[in-house]
Amino acid sequence: MTMLADWLNLKEQLRHYVLNKIDDVDAVDDILQEVYIKASSNLHQLKSQDSLKSWLYRITHNVMMDFYRGREMHDELSDSYVDEVPEEAALQKMAQCLRPMFDCLPEKYRLAMILAEVYGLPQQVIADRLGISLSGAKSRIQRGRVKFKDLLLTNCDIEVGREGIVDFKPKPQCQHLAC
Repeated sequence: MTMLADWLNLKEQLRHYVLNKIDDVDAVDDILQEVYIKASSNLHQLKSQDSLKSWLYRITHNVMMDFYRGREMHDELSDSYVDEVPEEAALQKMAQCLRPMFDCLPEKYRLAMILAEVYGLPQQVIADRLGISLSGAKSRIQRGRVKFKDLLLTNCDIEVGREGIVDFKPKPQCQHLAC
């Protein structure tokens, strides 16, 4: 069978799957069209014809997640959520706590991490500034992130929710971080 024939056989099943998960009936056909486009252009990644059905369901799931991420949720939020948005002072407090942790990183990771995480520079620019290869810069940033995470988990109490970090506090012994 061809991709088109397989698609036609599974399309109604996928439609019911999407209808059960999406609250916007008008978006179902758009989602299915996007699934077909992604499946067609990535058909070379399918390892076995036997796994086509589960592969299409995974693509459908991912397209639905993209759909939800792309929606403008701010129109639907009530005023009761306004108080939950972090204040600028809280962000400043967090930045003041995190900044000294960069100084605790070994020298070779510190500069790469500051350039990447504080200044948001692309990895190629970091590689050029440090006079190293792109793969070297990627490696330093990746290893620096692991070391930074270890520092963060050691020195802060962190509360994580669905949207990421919900709250954090420096541990008492880490008020004035000394590596």
